[in-house]
Amino acid sequence: MSALVLVPARHASTRLPGKPLADIAGKPMIVRVAERAAAAAIGRVVVATDTAEIAGAVEAAGFEAVMTDAAHQSGSDRIFEAMRRVDPAGEADTIVNVQGDLPTIEPETVREVLEALGEPACDIATLCVEIREAAEKTNPNVVKLVGSPTGQRSLRALYFTRATAPWGEGPLFHHVGLYAYRRAALERFVALGPSVLERREKLEQLRALEAGMRIDARIVDAVPLGVDAPDDLERARALYASGAVR
Repeated sequence: MSALVLVPARHASTRLPGKPLADIAGKPMIVRVAERAAAAAIGRVVVATDTAEIAGAVEAAGFEAVMTDAAHQSGSDRIFEAMRRVDPAGEADTIVNVQGDLPTIEPETVREVLEALGEPACDIATLCVEIREAAEKTNPNVVKLVGSPTGQRSLRALYFTRATAPWGEGPLFHHVGLYAYRRAALERFVALGPSVLERREKLEQLRALEAGMRIDARIVDAVPLGVDAPDDLERARALYASGAVR
């Protein structure tokens, strides 16, 4: 399996403008993400951005960057354009999407999303974490993955929702937005356009399920820290300063 790791990074952010360039222990956040992705050692790493300053920072740190259209409405559209630009010959048969706001993500977590694509019938792989805090079960900002077990640490995704689901006794799972796509699946996914449930729940991955595509999920131990607000950025900085992230 030949993998291409793409890291989408937009300069615009409602709560934290310019966050890809925010300093974390002497380096821009997007460079920290690229370092973590490269440490996973699963394939070529390229940052896909719409901003020359971000591309410049990435390249100055020794990583690859590719410019993409600023008008993209989703990360999947951006990585699809990036894939075609950096791998026009189709040498990579698997595309791994690592979000550009995960500066403390463990390399093993990146590897796990690729491993979750192992079932030949699977089109897209992702990750999830069992919810332990009661408040998260009813929080609409915590996306829940509803799935059927296929192994001790794996699920076949049946639905994604902001509601509390499924009903009854048993675990609930917090969806982690890392993805591994078979190349043909990404091409099909982008060509489909937004679906009814995707628009309703505001969850892009529902487009794939509505089209009959298979999504498998690996159950991991912790949700990676996503930097969405100033408090998140300070947490990431503290983790690097303490040596918890190396």
